[in-house]
Amino acid sequence: MTNLLEIQGLNTFYGESHILRDVDLSVKSGEMVCLIGRNGVGKTTLLKSLIGLLRPRSGTMAFDGAQLDRQAPHQRARAGIGYVPQGREIIPQLTVEENLLLGMEALPGGLARHRHIDPFVYELFPILQEFLPRKGGDLSGGQQQQLAIARALLGKPKLLLLDEPTEGIQPNIVQDIEAAVRRIIANTGIGVLLVEQHLHFVRQADRYYAMQRGGIVASGSTSELSQTVVDQFLSV
Repeated sequence: MTNLLEIQGLNTFYGESHILRDVDLSVKSGEMVCLIGRNGVGKTTLLKSLIGLLRPRSGTMAFDGAQLDRQAPHQRARAGIGYVPQGREIIPQLTVEENLLLGMEALPGGLARHRHIDPFVYELFPILQEFLPRKGGDLSGGQQQQLAIARALLGKPKLLLLDEPTEGIQPNIVQDIEAAVRRIIANTGIGVLLVEQHLHFVRQADRYYAMQRGGIVASGSTSELSQTVVDQFLSV
């Protein structure tokens, strides 16, 4: 199977601070890949490089057979890269329904052509349908995370980037999110790149990459993830 995402030799800087160092990473369709590492090692920088918020100085990023390097963030979204940022970033003064509709801006023609919310997101997260008229800012943290994932899915991505989706979430909602991500992959065949510290969720992935000081220092199947690697690269 060919790679949906292929990153080679990626180097990204903040000013003169060298953050990502020769990063190589790949994700296939229908595969969940987890990126692990302690805080501050460059995981979010990698995701922001992928979606176009940061411009790498060198290296290549190929997505679905096309180079990303010169594409603007909105072009990458419309090409099929969905992003759920750390902290969720739902719009608090908009209703749940309005937040969901925003996800369809990533589709060709945007909201001018797309106003129908796919009922699959309600199957994944039933609480959202119940809370459609509620302001996004009135939801709990776990409910906001479910809203953020559903919003990204409505753009019909081929690749879903999830940045710490269980951070600060109550345990029962963590389980719901884990189950939802597995169901998303099974039903849509998309690829998922997950940044996560929750060990149980990490082990749901097919493969892992461990990052330290901006570089990939270990990788492999999560079925072979050793306690030594867990102790070295996870904060929990």
